[in-house]
Amino acid sequence: MSAADEIRYTRVAITLHWLIAFLILGQIAGGLYMHNLPNTAENKFALYQLHKSFGITVLLLSLARLGWRLTHAAPPMPASMPNWQKLGAQISHIGFYVLMIGTPLLGWAMVSASPWGIPTKLFGVIPWPHLPVFSTLENKEPVEEILKEMHEVAAFAIIGLLVLHIAAALKHQYADKDGVLARMLPFLKG
Repeated sequence: MSAADEIRYTRVAITLHWLIAFLILGQIAGGLYMHNLPNTAENKFALYQLHKSFGITVLLLSLARLGWRLTHAAPPMPASMPNWQKLGAQISHIGFYVLMIGTPLLGWAMVSASPWGIPTKLFGVIPWPHLPVFSTLENKEPVEEILKEMHEVAAFAIIGLLVLHIAAALKHQYADKDGVLARMLPFLKG
């Protein structure tokens, strides 16, 4: 392992980072698009099924990423980085993990609490169960509505954190020139 490798994330971490990032961007775009479709739109049901499929994919990949992160230390931050920025980076990474796992869980809970009881088939093939805790609810509609609001708030929180994350990465790349962005990009040198 070279000295440059020691200041970079592992290939697995980089791959999971970018795969999850692109999936989340797609989920946000798709979610906003679906939300604005009239209920009579032909493709609305199919888009919701696809959104659920990719949401579960994000959940599973995020759990894998968290497992990888817990067993593989992140490269150290530059010594020149102020402590408040290091703390901010740690807090934002924790926030991302909470949202990457929590948002799909909220979506899954929302679907499970729906009075419609529509089954989920991942990518039209793999049956995905509803969370059993919601099966005994007598009046599911208010629970579904609360979970729907929470899912939406979490999605907007992801957008806010994503904007902050990108701005910080660009600041480190172009203002600080400290190699922080290169740690996660496979084609940049530190």
